[in-house]
Amino acid sequence: MRDFFIGLIVGAFLTAGTCWYFVVARKDPRVTHAWDAVNAKLVAWHLGSDEIGQELSRTGRVLRRQATDFGAAMASASSDAAITGKIKAKYALDHDLSVFSISVNTTDGRVTLAGDVRSHQQIGKAMLIALETDGVREVNSTLQVKTRARTSS
Repeated sequence: MRDFFIGLIVGAFLTAGTCWYFVVARKDPRVTHAWDAVNAKLVAWHLGSDEIGQELSRTGRVLRRQATDFGAAMASASSDAAITGKIKAKYALDHDLSVFSISVNTTDGRVTLAGDVRSHQQIGKAMLIALETDGVREVNSTLQVKTRARTSS
């Protein structure tokens, strides 16, 4: 019975926090500014849903490169593992992306994303997160959009 009341209290706090966010915090200029900044980066990197869809249908993959000096020293295997870990950790913290359905491989600062997502928008978001990770020079995505089949009852 005690566990039930603890769960009830935790659920009430989570519900109250969610309601507060949707009623109050989303209208806060700092929150809207943050969303505007993310959307501006998606546009700058050409990671919109339409652009991702067109590039996927044309080439079967999506590729973006950082504008950095390619003459820099090659990344070591340990830093590649650290880059992969950082990207996977960011995916785990993002509620839109599944860390289990996106494979991340890094070689010499070049990141390859593979797996399945639910929309072209998620491909753009996954690529943006990878591109903003320190040490990443290039992101190549072979992520595919897969819709879940509904089962009829």
